[in-house]
Amino acid sequence: MRLLYSALWWFAMPLVLLRLWRRGRKEPGYRQHVSERLGFYPRLPEPVPRFIWVHAVSVGETRAAEPLIDALLRDYPQHAILLTCMTATGRATGAQLFGKHGARVVQSFLPYDTGWMCARFLRHFRPAACVLMETEVWPSLIAQCRNHGVPVMLANARLSERSLRRGQRFAALLRPAAEAIACVGAQSEADAQRLRAFGARHVEVTGSLKFDVQPPADVVERGLAWKKAIGERKVLLCASTREGEEQLILDALAGLGKADWLTVIVPRHPQRFDEVAAMIEAHGLSMRRRSIMGEAFDVQGADVVLGDSMGEMFAYYAACDVAFIGGSLLPLGGQNLIEALALAKPVLVGPYTFNFQVITEEAVHVGAALRVRDATSLLHVVGQLFFDKGNQPRSMSSNALDFARFHQGATGQTMELFESILK
Repeated sequence: MRLLYSALWWFAMPLVLLRLWRRGRKEPGYRQHVSERLGFYPRLPEPVPRFIWVHAVSVGETRAAEPLIDALLRDYPQHAILLTCMTATGRATGAQLFGKHGARVVQSFLPYDTGWMCARFLRHFRPAACVLMETEVWPSLIAQCRNHGVPVMLANARLSERSLRRGQRFAALLRPAAEAIACVGAQSEADAQRLRAFGARHVEVTGSLKFDVQPPADVVERGLAWKKAIGERKVLLCASTREGEEQLILDALAGLGKADWLTVIVPRHPQRFDEVAAMIEAHGLSMRRRSIMGEAFDVQGADVVLGDSMGEMFAYYAACDVAFIGGSLLPLGGQNLIEALALAKPVLVGPYTFNFQVITEEAVHVGAALRVRDATSLLHVVGQLFFDKGNQPRSMSSNALDFARFHQGATGQTMELFESILK
């Protein structure tokens, strides 16, 4: 089955590369370092570092890996970190977070999942161990790690019911890969049970590393300065919105007439910034784009701010009064709500949160988050929170901070698990 899988990769390779090149028209990073995706890499400096390899597919996983990578750099000073990803934005995020470490963090794209390319990758870097973040189970990659004696750990692992059902349809291919993973650190007991059903053997609940991510002080200060510039006006942040959601939110917003608050929309994917800008203008709403504001956060007369900048999500959270977490109004599974909770923001989510099911349900249960049915009810609840004479917004803020602090500590447990495979 794995040979057939690799053959399909080779057969599809011209289409894969064409798609990569076309995507590079909007995101130039996809046209850079293409050879790395095919298993060809520049010569390493002498002496060649002893690598601990961490794979984080994109932005969210790279940010989640930050406390773990910091701990690995601290506890294993004789090693360097090899950080791989699949997306251009993930690589840019890695450079932003870890550039300060210089040669101790080396970045590369992961090769496509054929046995030949993965073997070249492993022979070139010769990592001591591999940490795959969240749900990155690649059959050929894990088989080659086993062949080359590289132990594999799945960290910060999560698996929804939907993903489990999908994976079970390809059990002949994916189950051997899951069984070959040395150990798994799951985010929750529910994730652990599903991962065991998927075939993973040594599974422990370590919690979510995202609770251990520390907001950069300078970025938070920037957001607080924005909030001061906005003045008394309340701010609704629609964070990490996905395709189709902005239309729903803007329809509901336009239906209100003139909202009494400022709405900030930050699309999940940078290639959609211009598309969302055109959408806002089509609704007849006054807009400011963060990318052309500079240091002066002047929103006088604006209905909507388009958050079309990179690396400022914590600033947007710091500047808002209520945060809606995108990917949840449509059946997309929802995005990470932990950053908003960590900054003590009342959180709103839509009906579809299966990517962060356990954390979301717990946050709703303790009063740190509220679930809304659709975009119309979202704005209705926002209005209630902004102009509530009672204590609900303050209570939600306090509950959010308590909830985030209670769940910290996953980094230490993950490091203990990693130490067992490195030995």
